[in-house]
Amino acid sequence: MSWAAAAPAEAPHGLPVVGHAVQLWRRPLPFLRELSGRGDVVTLRLGRHRAYLACGIDAVRTVLHDPRTFDKGGPLFEKARLLVGDGLVSSDFATHRRQRLLMQPAFGTSRLPGYTGLMAEQIDTALDRWQHGRTLDVGREMHTLALEVAARTLFGAQLGERAVTEVVACMPLVMRGVYRRMLVPADWVHRLPLPVNRRFDRARATMHRVIADTVRSYRDAGKDHGDVLSILVSSRDEHGTSLSDAEIHDQVMTLLIGATEPPGSALTWVFQLLSEHPEAERALQAEADDVLRGRPARALSAADLARLEHTRHIVLEALRLYPPAWLLSRVATKDTDLMGHPVPKGATVLFSPYQLHHDQDVFPHPSRFDPGRWRSPSPAARAALLPFGAGNRKCIGDEVALTELSLAVAAVASRFRLRAVPGTTARPLVRASLGAEHVVLRVEARTPRGAAAGGASVGSRAVAS
Repeated sequence: MSWAAAAPAEAPHGLPVVGHAVQLWRRPLPFLRELSGRGDVVTLRLGRHRAYLACGIDAVRTVLHDPRTFDKGGPLFEKARLLVGDGLVSSDFATHRRQRLLMQPAFGTSRLPGYTGLMAEQIDTALDRWQHGRTLDVGREMHTLALEVAARTLFGAQLGERAVTEVVACMPLVMRGVYRRMLVPADWVHRLPLPVNRRFDRARATMHRVIADTVRSYRDAGKDHGDVLSILVSSRDEHGTSLSDAEIHDQVMTLLIGATEPPGSALTWVFQLLSEHPEAERALQAEADDVLRGRPARALSAADLARLEHTRHIVLEALRLYPPAWLLSRVATKDTDLMGHPVPKGATVLFSPYQLHHDQDVFPHPSRFDPGRWRSPSPAARAALLPFGAGNRKCIGDEVALTELSLAVAAVASRFRLRAVPGTTARPLVRASLGAEHVVLRVEARTPRGAAAGGASVGSRAVAS
């Protein structure tokens, strides 16, 4: 490797002392969009530390497909360990390999039909509570639904109603607190007795208590529920070694956050975007009516799910516009180069699916909601869509997540319309994950075309499509 290569350009808007931390805190999404076209690699300053942001698809894929050189680490993952310890999402290369091998059976293709049935039952149960004319805080509703699905499919429904309520309330505080600690790595700042720090500490303690109680109650039950936690308890590696109690706790925390925050945020954006794009919504309703024919989600077969093409395109487009994992980091394990630019050992290497998803050279009119772009995507677009990452660190539950999202979107479209409430304005909520706030929509029940005559009405009052 030649260290005579030119250093990458520095991002604009840096300030003395704090560097680009202010941009990432106050206007992170516009700031990242501005970096497209400035080169494959751009440097940022986070306080005294210099980070390297991989911007082009080739640079990002180099980082993702060389995990020995670009290992998990950096400010985001160091702070994520406050929540998930050494779980699958935050562990280093060697630890991750063992964990992945132990956990992979829980996410094998053969288990997807069973999970799909459990997810569909939980979705139907949640939608049975919706009433015509009701106003929904969609963010809270979708995160609650995602958590209920997680409790059912991952942890044998061991989370009680109170625990679900606690986790939904804690999750935003926890995710924003992690992001704040990523941008301001001085630990003493976060030990000050400030209200924001106390709220974070309380939320983190509540999350840990809920998980500890869940694992304890699961062990006390002493039976195999046929779910993910059962597999974590019974799995053995090639040496016959099982996961320790501490490792199980970290994996449960990782899976709970991963199965609640990203799908909850993704569904919130899907319904907000559909409320703004009636043509896409009508096409979705037509497909849902054709496939579901008024049946509940739990009646769908694998063949039915495969026919939800427009539904999946809507989900993919929402994930492109607002990927929950919007900014991720790695650490260079040795002196190396990235697209010809020198990167020293120990340097933080960042990449942003959000920035890549808004590159107009890959996605024409990148700010436009256009599900049709996924009917025949270009090879570059397929390579650049990274809501679940890529390489050996790709999300272990990506197919489970896509199935859940498609099921939920189709089930809602079959039974309801969601309409914007005047005077409310949705906006991105940037924290350790990318969510949405102020998404308030009104429920309108509808009778799906093709529903059996005399079937049960949907909601408190069914209306014709």
